[in-house]
Amino acid sequence: MIRLDHRDPIPEALRGAILALGNFDGFHQGHQAVVGEAIAWARGEGRPAIVATFDPHPVRYFRPDTAPFRLTTLDQREELFGAAGADAMLVFHFDGEIAGMPAERWVHDMIHGHLHTAGVVTGEDFVFGKGRGGNARSLREFGEPLGIETRRVAAVHDSDGPISSSRIREALKAGDCATARRLLTRPFAIRGSVQHGDKRGREIGFPTANLDLGSYLRPRYGIYAVTGHLPDGRVLPGAASLGVRPMFDPPKELLEPHFLDFSGDLYGQEIEVAFHHFLRPEAKFDTIDALIAQMQRDCDNARKLLSALAQ
Repeated sequence: MIRLDHRDPIPEALRGAILALGNFDGFHQGHQAVVGEAIAWARGEGRPAIVATFDPHPVRYFRPDTAPFRLTTLDQREELFGAAGADAMLVFHFDGEIAGMPAERWVHDMIHGHLHTAGVVTGEDFVFGKGRGGNARSLREFGEPLGIETRRVAAVHDSDGPISSSRIREALKAGDCATARRLLTRPFAIRGSVQHGDKRGREIGFPTANLDLGSYLRPRYGIYAVTGHLPDGRVLPGAASLGVRPMFDPPKELLEPHFLDFSGDLYGQEIEVAFHHFLRPEAKFDTIDALIAQMQRDCDNARKLLSALAQ
């Protein structure tokens, strides 16, 4: 899997590719349908398959004060695209030049002149270009004279309507891990480097691996049954606190997984924490002993739920 930057020349071996064009944050069932169509098309014609994404997200560029909302990092998307069968991930670095480029120029200069793309696949609601002036229809109209074929993939629906990143975000904000997992086809997961904290968990017998939440969407604050995926391939069951730690001052927003039956040193390592079940909201207890008793119950509950998941 190769990561490409839109500001650099496209390698000769990747010219004439089929491009899946979108944002694909989350890479949910609908995104998978678009990328799957591009990969199948590319394989059928013996062409490379490239999946494009944008970083930062256009929303972040136009509204920089927007609360964090990302469902994946670039590294996570690269792995997901590679697992789906893509040959490369192309990152459009969304800046003033990209934002101000009219749709027709987007097709003529970028997709044709710079990327040398043979075909483009988008979702039916994809828009692009200055003022969101381009869509799947205009992409076909502008691309056809240049020899660029296009395909448009319909949204994937379930009983509640079209599957979208917005629905996944709403599920996570509600602590509904099951719905998020179904729409994503995998658990929502936060990846980051384990940082040193104030050792509060260690002092009360529940050491944690502290992760900054970065640009990720904030799921509902509370306690979760999670699994931790380590760089060496191990998967550890655990219970994690996500929130501002109401028992301790000053408040600090963190993801703090405690991994069951684990005593290793994870500082500085990049781990991924997958969310499986919401256990309870954050709470402030009258005493540390009451907190410890509840944390033990949380761990027991997480162990039971994760054991059932593994069966």
